[in-house]
Amino acid sequence: MTSASPIAALVSAAAAGDQSAWNEIVDRYTPLVVSVIYKHRLRPSDAADVNQTLWLRLVEQIGRLREPEALPGWIMTTTRNECLRVLRVQQRTHLYDPLSESDALESEQVDADVEADLLAAERRQALRDGFAELTDQCKRLLTKLMTDPPPSYQVVSEELAMPVGSIGPTRIRCLEKLRKTPAVSAFLGSPQRKSSARGGVLGAARLGQ
Repeated sequence: MTSASPIAALVSAAAAGDQSAWNEIVDRYTPLVVSVIYKHRLRPSDAADVNQTLWLRLVEQIGRLREPEALPGWIMTTTRNECLRVLRVQQRTHLYDPLSESDALESEQVDADVEADLLAAERRQALRDGFAELTDQCKRLLTKLMTDPPPSYQVVSEELAMPVGSIGPTRIRCLEKLRKTPAVSAFLGSPQRKSSARGGVLGAARLGQ
């Protein structure tokens, strides 16, 4: 992603005191925070403390982020570190070996699960940002075809006043436009994210067939 990415613009606006930008950041990334906390199996009171601490730290640090577009990774790492801090405090009051093999393996699994959640969250956000840049016709068509279960082409034709024969080709053109939007192109350009992002887009391509 470039410095002009949607995430970087959002971070810049929030750092300048834009409340709507803050609200969007909280709405966008709260599911990621909750996912990280859940995987560390904290008690409800500790989970609430971690959640509050994460957002307080972001308020303190948002103007100092060297790579604003890396905000999702910063949120994930900071939340995980806070979870581990809470767990270390708990371990001091229990006869517990934090270096045992089973716990080490569990920690590795937690890290892998969190990374997968982060990747999925970034993919969904890239698709949402890209979708917002499409024409109204593409938005209406893709929205119709992404319902579950998808409607038949005849139903789509009647509701959108489109010839049945043009629905398939139009859908392909719209998905190609989606792939070329800055948000999706940037996500697809990252090697470790390429297969995940492509899977999300191609999954949408298959809808309505």
